[in-house]
Amino acid sequence: MKKLFEEFKQFALKGNMFDMAIGIIIGGAFTSVVTALTDNLIRPLLDLFTGTVHSLNEVGGFAMNFLSAFINFLITAVILFFLMKLINKLMTIGKKKQAEEEAEAAPPTKKCPYCMSDIDINATRCPHCTSVIEEAEEKAE
Repeated sequence: MKKLFEEFKQFALKGNMFDMAIGIIIGGAFTSVVTALTDNLIRPLLDLFTGTVHSLNEVGGFAMNFLSAFINFLITAVILFFLMKLINKLMTIGKKKQAEEEAEAAPPTKKCPYCMSDIDINATRCPHCTSVIEEAEEKAE
């Protein structure tokens, strides 16, 4: 069950999944701006050409509706920006922590006395220069 939860967490916290969710939310907010633009600004202008007369109060109300929709879009975009910034920071911290854990879990190494390459601590022969390590350690003592 724990492994299933970890797999779901990896799936849910992928960056491209967040990007898609942000795109859908921004798309919905932008749709309301376009709808407000057409209903409240473009349609009244077209009505002027077709002969339908609107009072100045109605035209002002149309402009205020559009402005309201645009401000709602901007607020949504700013909130999502800061939310994504926070999520990215948390993801970076998690990746650093995971890298530190992997570095601690790495097997210890030692230096080959001949070629100075890093080799496994239990190695008896250097994989780089093929020198026998045990003989070199006995000579050093």
